[in-house]
Amino acid sequence: MEIFGVPTQALFGQLLIGLINGSFYALLSLGLAVIFGLLNIINFTHGAQYMLGAFCAYLLLEKLGIGYWWSLLLAPIIVGATGVVIERLMLSKLYKLDHLYGLLLTFGLALIIQGVFRNEYGSAGLPYAMPEQLTGGRNLGFMFLPNYRAWVIVASLVICLGTWYVIERTKLGSYLRAATENPALVQAFGINVPRMITLTYGFGVALAALAGVMAAPIYQVSPQMGADLIIVVFAVVVIGGMGSIMGSIVTGFGLGLIEGLTKVFYPEASNTVIFIIMAIVLLIRPAGLFGTQK
Repeated sequence: MEIFGVPTQALFGQLLIGLINGSFYALLSLGLAVIFGLLNIINFTHGAQYMLGAFCAYLLLEKLGIGYWWSLLLAPIIVGATGVVIERLMLSKLYKLDHLYGLLLTFGLALIIQGVFRNEYGSAGLPYAMPEQLTGGRNLGFMFLPNYRAWVIVASLVICLGTWYVIERTKLGSYLRAATENPALVQAFGINVPRMITLTYGFGVALAALAGVMAAPIYQVSPQMGADLIIVVFAVVVIGGMGSIMGSIVTGFGLGLIEGLTKVFYPEASNTVIFIIMAIVLLIRPAGLFGTQK
């Protein structure tokens, strides 16, 4: 059976790959949006922190025998804690300066982290086994759906929507949003704004690490795994709207699907389609699809 001249299995296979890529785009861009929304810092270290999540899971398994499920909990906490240290010791000194200083600092940190791991482990990917409970897959008739891929898509969607709900629909989220607009007023109500900012940055970093753990069984563990992805994720954030939580989620999954469809119908453009869309969106709506025009 064919759709628009393309075999059904090939079409749905690429859509599945697009959804998986979109899951990681959404998780990573969500972390970037959370950090930018509160700190107004473009966190270029995000790709390296995604890589740290994967390496943390790998080292927990190799050194301590801790498997995938515990790594899903421990790796984001460990990497998120390193993010807290970075925010307190470095980023907190730059809030009153131009945003360019934060971008340069995080870019430099990304290069240092990637260089250290590349020197230690080389550039080749290290295998990380998926959990036994998620091996195999299901034949849906029109395509074969691997269980682990299905888990990644569902888990990413749940985490993204849960984060959106907390930020947009709870009292904690209202404090976070208020702190971005008027931190002095929020501080007057007895809320420790610096601590809130630190924990928010740590949470954004933890989201990147979580994505890294989930990506490890699919893409292997490599020092360069975040370097290529982060450019695409920044494009996703720009298209969705800098600081927009829902924009990051919808745009991440949507662009993953568009990228997958492009690989089917026009493979030559699959590596550039996201950047073409970004250019068009910036021309028509500079604040992004879900951003607030100022």
